[in-house]
Amino acid sequence: MRKMLDALNAWAGLLGACGVAAAAAAVHLAGAENLRSVALILLVHAAALLALTTRAREATPGARLWLAAALAIALGAALFSADVMLLTLRGARLFPMAAPTGGTILILGWLIACAAGLADLFRRYP
Repeated sequence: MRKMLDALNAWAGLLGACGVAAAAAAVHLAGAENLRSVALILLVHAAALLALTTRAREATPGARLWLAAALAIALGAALFSADVMLLTLRGARLFPMAAPTGGTILILGWLIACAAGLADLFRRYP
């Protein structure tokens, strides 16, 4: 599990870097206003990913739920952002329904994080 968490931390760094690049592109490229949304999604979820992996590193019974939330958020943010970025810059989609699928996976990731938090709460304070 530690190797997966380290990989997710590296992925968070990549998401953050891409978020900064998307923000810069949104400002400097004509017609790239949609990249503001991409930047926001990437930067917020990069930070969230770091927090989720920190919780998953704790040796608690809920660590796997925190890991599942982190995986879903990493995948969802990348999928959503890649599709919107490709559409904005190239006029092409990653694949049909990629952005809505990524958004749905992001929502699922946040719901898993909610479940992990509730599970920890009820374990600690029965």
